[in-house]
Amino acid sequence: MTGRQILRIGAGVILAVTLASCDESAATAPSGKGFKTQYLAARAALESGNYAKANRSYARLLPTAGPLTARIRLEYAHSLLRGGDLKAAEEQAALLVGSQSGVARGAALAVQGTALHELALASLSRGEAELGKAQLSAAKTAIDDVLKNHPTLDPLGALAGRQASIAVRLKAL
Repeated sequence: MTGRQILRIGAGVILAVTLASCDESAATAPSGKGFKTQYLAARAALESGNYAKANRSYARLLPTAGPLTARIRLEYAHSLLRGGDLKAAEEQAALLVGSQSGVARGAALAVQGTALHELALASLSRGEAELGKAQLSAAKTAIDDVLKNHPTLDPLGALAGRQASIAVRLKAL
């Protein structure tokens, strides 16, 4: 199994767990056919791998998401991550980390940690050792939190694998 496949499976599991924890938000979801139609289009684009379309759709949904804002933002962060916009994914996840608790925060930390890890690898490959080290440290903190407080968000061990990889890299720097 490739790292990309593990990332996709892990992101899907995290998303499913987080969405399952959003029951009370769903009860007060924005009404209207337009919102639901846009949301379903965003989900379909995300699930089919059309991340550019999903990203545009989620960005349009956010201003009108009301009590579903956290849910939409998490899906948006996943879509950004899967589409390779690592900086934007990290930023969207960071907003959730600062505003959520419990499993929702854990899922956001998983996205943030994954994005930071990938950003660190890119920084290190460009010779930006200090930036890469800082990003690795931040990724380690995020992933450590997820694995400590929400181990069920890593059923396949993808985050644990990242955690080990980060530890090796940090030791070598």
